[in-house]
Amino acid sequence: MSLLFTNFHSWQAHCSSTNEPLFLPVLTYEVEQKGRTEEQIWDGLQRAYDVMRDAVHTGLTQDMTSRSGMVNNGAKKIAASPITVLSPEFKNLVTRALGAKEVNSCMGRVVAAPTAGASGILPGVLVTLQDIHKLEDRSILEGLLVAAGIALIIEQNASLAGAVGGCQAETGSAAAMGAGAIVYCLGGSVSEVFAAVAITIQCMLGLICDPVAGLVEVPCVVRNASAAAIAFSSAQIAIAGVDPVIPVDQCVAALGEVGESMETRYKETALGGLANTPRGREIEKMVLVQDVQILPDEDGE
Repeated sequence: MSLLFTNFHSWQAHCSSTNEPLFLPVLTYEVEQKGRTEEQIWDGLQRAYDVMRDAVHTGLTQDMTSRSGMVNNGAKKIAASPITVLSPEFKNLVTRALGAKEVNSCMGRVVAAPTAGASGILPGVLVTLQDIHKLEDRSILEGLLVAAGIALIIEQNASLAGAVGGCQAETGSAAAMGAGAIVYCLGGSVSEVFAAVAITIQCMLGLICDPVAGLVEVPCVVRNASAAAIAFSSAQIAIAGVDPVIPVDQCVAALGEVGESMETRYKETALGGLANTPRGREIEKMVLVQDVQILPDEDGE
């Protein structure tokens, strides 16, 4: 969206001056950058959302056991649990986000939105939002465009990669995308959409990326579920008119600053955090032994 703006303030000013809905500048960006028609863009969005829905369904109906064994049908276990501390809608949100991410950990088909490591968050959020409010697909697809615009701005001013900014940059950004999409789809104002983004970043700020054994499984899967929950809570807070106090662009700047100052061992290197616990190191050794293969020399010997 650098054709139009590089921050949330400019995005809001553009829409205010043109009376365009939030999704339209992003659609224009997609058309101009990819050389496709609007119809082709909408078709692509529909395919992406279909894959998201399929991932949710797969995670809740098929065997989701990863090669490491760390992922083992968690979503189905939650769905079948006779004891619940959550409302049915909240429980559905958690199982859907967790299930879709389990599909990724089990080498299934997902949409990296914005990354594969955070690929359960938007599916869980959007499928649950649509289910609760009986929204048409077109509304969800507009929300996806708004989410994409949020990601593009975060990418320009901070990062979307755990290796650069920690898990706050991956699951945090995905949760912010989801929160903004929720508020947009429910008819919130531009200020409320961006407030949801700001509140989400405030809640996720500082989260490290510490994958056990270097695999995007633990704690990544459960973080997708919790990030989806934060997206919903942030959206509720924002659409009620609660002021995040710190403007969204300043929240994004803080996201970038924290990511830059975060030690390397906390940025997808599996050198710190949960990956560096005694149990984490035991799992790492087991996984490495299991996956070792002797490759032939270049000359075939």
